[in-house]
Amino acid sequence: MADVAAHITGTVWKIEVKVGQQVSAGDTLVILESMKMEMPVDAEEGGTVKEIRCKESQPVNEGDVLVVLG
Repeated sequence: MADVAAHITGTVWKIEVKVGQQVSAGDTLVILESMKMEMPVDAEEGGTVKEIRCKESQPVNEGDVLVVLG
């Protein structure tokens, strides 16, 4: 299992994946908005999306786990 965390404090603008989806390293999982900029959060490794721990429009802090890959 691999936790994918927010690398900045911001707001979840868009979730690009669904639970059960296969992803590859480099795929965008979530897009955060911070200071009017869109910042993608990408998978560092491939796997299957096991959990999505955020919702669109939710504020998040740096280090918060957004997605769990298995």
